[in-house]
Amino acid sequence: MARNIKVEELFQTPIEKQRIELVERKGIGHPDSISDGLAEAVSRALCREYINKCGTVLHHNTDETQIVAGRSSPRFGGGEVLQPIYILLVGRATKEFEGVELATESVALQAARKYLKNTIVNMDLERDVIMDCKLGTGSSDLRDVFQRDRVPVANDTSFGVGHAPFSELENIVYNTERQLLTDLKSRMPAIGEDTKVMGLRDGDDITLTICSGMIGRYIDDLDSYINMTQEMKTYVEELATRYTERNVKVFINTGDNLKTKCIFLTVTGTSAEMGDDGSVGRGNRCNGLITPNRPMSMEATSGKNPINHIGKIYNLLSNQMAQDIVKQVPDIQDVYIRLLSQIGKPIDQPLVASAQIIPKEGTSFDKIKAEAEAVMDDWLSNVTKITEMVIKGELSTF
Repeated sequence: MARNIKVEELFQTPIEKQRIELVERKGIGHPDSISDGLAEAVSRALCREYINKCGTVLHHNTDETQIVAGRSSPRFGGGEVLQPIYILLVGRATKEFEGVELATESVALQAARKYLKNTIVNMDLERDVIMDCKLGTGSSDLRDVFQRDRVPVANDTSFGVGHAPFSELENIVYNTERQLLTDLKSRMPAIGEDTKVMGLRDGDDITLTICSGMIGRYIDDLDSYINMTQEMKTYVEELATRYTERNVKVFINTGDNLKTKCIFLTVTGTSAEMGDDGSVGRGNRCNGLITPNRPMSMEATSGKNPINHIGKIYNLLSNQMAQDIVKQVPDIQDVYIRLLSQIGKPIDQPLVASAQIIPKEGTSFDKIKAEAEAVMDDWLSNVTKITEMVIKGELSTF
């Protein structure tokens, strides 16, 4: 059956030529990102358990994880969490299949603890966190979907959105957070995982405002704190030159009041220890960014099942489509993908698969159109590849 793929030329100012651009990334230690990470870690663990015990992924959704902030007393050289962070793993999971009982809550709790241990490395899981798990069971009609020997049908009438390529600002914001934690933190352990980067481009002037929860046990005094944030500033300024020739200004923890020593100091590296709650889907989209200049879906991606939940599959798929179109089809400035499902219909047959493309000046759109259609059709023909990539952990959801 032919697919309803629509590729059109988009007549608007490309992102790099727009006057104002805003881009945000919430770091992996932000309470919302922790919620996303826990939800996805639990979903992947359930997928593996289902495959090991039953030979197939069964129905589940774990995308309602909630974090209630604790209370802490950070200080230079130490500090302690006074009231533990409360984490509630919420969702639905199949707990029995053809006579086989499944320990879904135990699997979920183990996966969540492992994720926290590997992600928030200065958090004491014995003292600093209370972990709770409430997984209900899915309705029979939803569970039956997973037993059909064909392309799964959509669980909802919903859509996914993606774009490519990343702009200079998008690359800077994304890689600033990543490199601070994966590179500079190895030399400066005081950098907390709760590092948020907000980028503004006004013409050719870029401003990065970075909010980083510094870890008190690695900082001797206020002078050390100031020196460390200055080193972070210099590091980010140098990093930005890899992605742009525009002017870049970097600001670290602008909410600090050095005179009163009121600074962003933490015990664990996340603001969840003191006042900041978290929920799945309130942070980064599945491309790792929040981009108000681009079309976005409000749907949470993390924790949803990777078999037929459109909120997950079509958001991930649309981004993969956009990236491959830019890689395989030359002379494209921007491409935007929108995929719309219809509940009960096969996920490889969306109600519409839309691509809007801004070609480079002087480029024939007809050639671009045909090649873009081919990329989109190929992905839809192999739509279950997204499921495989998710289960293997090859795709990030936040």
